[in-house]
Amino acid sequence: MDDAFTLLRRAVDLLPEDAVAENGQTVGNVREEIALQEWEMALDVLIEIADVHPVSTVFWEMLAEAARQMMLDRSRRWCEWRGWEVMHGTVRATLTLLGTDEGGRQSAFSGDGRLRPLWDIGNSTADGQRDLNIARLWVEFAPQLGPGETADVRLAPLQPEHWRHLKPGDVITMHEAQPLAGIAEIIEMLPPRV
Repeated sequence: MDDAFTLLRRAVDLLPEDAVAENGQTVGNVREEIALQEWEMALDVLIEIADVHPVSTVFWEMLAEAARQMMLDRSRRWCEWRGWEVMHGTVRATLTLLGTDEGGRQSAFSGDGRLRPLWDIGNSTADGQRDLNIARLWVEFAPQLGPGETADVRLAPLQPEHWRHLKPGDVITMHEAQPLAGIAEIIEMLPPRV
């Protein structure tokens, strides 16, 4: 197994030289960070570039392993998440959690993909009953989400094929056990890129 620094060098070589992140960072900037041994900064810029430039699962696997070796657990989980999206597609939504006074959860949850709530996405069982579907949840741009709060989220369905009918504007509901916990509006559905 390559060390983290070799993995970062290999990952940058998988990008076209003209790849640029939304914030203007370039492949050249990554190479400079690597030359300065600014490994965490290099990883962050690679992630930023890959957020706008299509990359392979191999790229994400390299970054995930580099982050693991550098003990950057949240970055590792994010890279693993993005690799999963390459294989299975992307589901993004704006989620509003019910407040505690509305019967919602009592505390915030970590937004790093470990929560696996149930979702009503409009599917029914063979006998016509509501069928809830499981999807992991990643909160974008925030470490956690609390009662009454709203954030853009990414969902990783246990069975992605059951979610393919959704389109931007559709409303789905989040459940923890049976009670309603939140309401989400789909904002983006992207197919697998493999």
